Amino acid sequence: MNSEKKPFNYAKFYRRAGLIVYDVISIIAAGYIALLMRYEFNIDLVPTEFMVPVTEFMGINIVLTIIVFYFFRLYHSLWAYAGETELQNLVMGCASSAVISAIGLQFFRVGRQPVPQSYYFLYFFWLMSFIFVSRFSYRFLRSVKHKSENKKNSTSVMVIGAGEAGNVIIKEIVNSNYSTMVIRCIIDDDRSKWGHYIQGIRVVGGRDKIIECADLYDIEEIIVAIPSLSRSDMRKLLDLCKETNCKLRSLPGVYQLVNGEVNVSKLRDVEVEDLLGRDPIAVDLGQIAGYVSGKTVLVTGGGGSIGSELCRQIANHKPGKLIIVDIYENNAYDIQQELKTRHPELDLEVLIASVRNTNRINKIFETYKPDIVYHAAAHKHVPLMEDSPGEAIKNNVFGTFKTAMAAAMNGCSKFVMISTDKAVNPTNIMGASKRICEMIVQTFNKHYDTEFVAVRFGNVLGSNGSVIPLFKKQIAAGGPVTVTDPNIIRYFMTIPEAVSLVMQAGAYAKGGEIFVLDMGEPVRILDLAENLIKLSGYKVGEDIKIEFTGLRPGEKLYEEMLMDEEGLQETANRMIHIGKPIAMDDMRFFAQLEELNGAAKAEHADEIREIVQRIVVTYHPEDNAEDHTTEHQKALERAAQLINESE
Repeated sequence: MNSEKKPFNYAKFYRRAGLIVYDVISIIAAGYIALLMRYEFNIDLVPTEFMVPVTEFMGINIVLTIIVFYFFRLYHSLWAYAGETELQNLVMGCASSAVISAIGLQFFRVGRQPVPQSYYFLYFFWLMSFIFVSRFSYRFLRSVKHKSENKKNSTSVMVIGAGEAGNVIIKEIVNSNYSTMVIRCIIDDDRSKWGHYIQGIRVVGGRDKIIECADLYDIEEIIVAIPSLSRSDMRKLLDLCKETNCKLRSLPGVYQLVNGEVNVSKLRDVEVEDLLGRDPIAVDLGQIAGYVSGKTVLVTGGGGSIGSELCRQIANHKPGKLIIVDIYENNAYDIQQELKTRHPELDLEVLIASVRNTNRINKIFETYKPDIVYHAAAHKHVPLMEDSPGEAIKNNVFGTFKTAMAAAMNGCSKFVMISTDKAVNPTNIMGASKRICEMIVQTFNKHYDTEFVAVRFGNVLGSNGSVIPLFKKQIAAGGPVTVTDPNIIRYFMTIPEAVSLVMQAGAYAKGGEIFVLDMGEPVRILDLAENLIKLSGYKVGEDIKIEFTGLRPGEKLYEEMLMDEEGLQETANRMIHIGKPIAMDDMRFFAQLEELNGAAKAEHADEIREIVQRIVVTYHPEDNAEDHTTEHQKALERAAQLINESE
């Protein structure tokens, strides 16, 4: 095999040759300057008996020192990136040269007095100074060049928090060659820090100075470097910051500080979730682990936003086996790869299947015999389901029916269905279909040994179909941000919070319950849109406009968590309640389901709605303009009442 000869690197040769020539000059200069400095730089005062041995030994000293420098890799390093290791090698090389001089000059002083001892220390000092300048000037000039280039496009930054996390962030930004951020001022509520400096930047005052200083220093971006701040305190702080129209960023949490992971790369954009103003919901992890650990758990819709988070949290509690079922292969693949990386020990099975396929679902349950089932597979998009009511019924209603039947027939101990607040007094086919799913779950619980329960909650931030991702895309595109109605309100919870409560509700389940999650205070969607625009550093109405598009088919101004007939029963977790079961005729219900199945297969949309209305007596689709106006007015009044109560 012919080996290709590498071309001679002239650039490297010239660079090393230049360094050697410089080092030779430095060695000579250091030797004579050290001697001159000993005698106050007056050459006439330097005794000949000292000058002669230094001169005679200089040639040998140069050769030996160059060899030592080569040994310490002073001609190999990339000095533009020099660091602690290179500095250590430089010091050791110069110190070795000083030792060589001390030994060598003893042989060249024959018959003369020894060179003064101070000479060797002065020689070491000057040699190291010359060599340091030559090597680290690469890094200095490179740093100056990059900072000069970056300054042209610099971003003026305010840092809130003069604690340990703030100090780390400030130090990294100040010392970075590549950061385009320039910190103008620091804010901290600790009066003892006011007027003091961190990395040369002044702590100008407390949070009452935020708006004033943002204007005074032309601040473009605010970094909140207080990872220990509670959600409620964060909301108060961000309420001030968003009035500056600056972009906001923050550290994720206090654990970053504990683990020593605080750096600029950990900064994240402040999300609208930070403005919800409450601390994360706590759950009894021990209770969850107790009923999941060692069990075979199956999750339908396991690739979706709720389903995938269920899989993550289940995997954390060491199940015996986790089975993910999803119709969409890309989502299923993504969560599969994530769990394989995070939990290599996990016994994981990922299956592509539709809950509408009776034979496929039955085969899966017969094969794996799951102990616990979380049924998250469903069509959830309200306007789309209004246009395709048959798909809502076939997927939501009969997908649930078939999955629940397979669970009952194969000895599953617990079946938890994910429901929605839209199932309460529904005005859309999606909500009505989920109400029927709740009725299926409660009916099955009466006739089978499996504990069937449903968990009902509202909107989750960041889920598929949530307004937040839509708003972000619209802001990134320059607007406008579209809001259906200025008075529309929703209950919100983060995906991890909702899933944690779903799992704990499953631990509480005895069978037949509809668990209702406490979603906190209602949030006006218009407020969310305005806050998100401000958090992104834009002015509402000027940089990004908001347009009102009107309520979509089947959409309500506000959602409810309970029907009038239901009452709340408390659980050990104050965020989880149980809705009282509503009495129903099981045989009549099954007959209506059979009729509904026929209408769905025949794609008779009007007939589907009529049958659904007979099954779900609280389902009131808005069929004409007059009814719509009346319902709209009622909704307005109720929405205003809810907002006033929350305030």
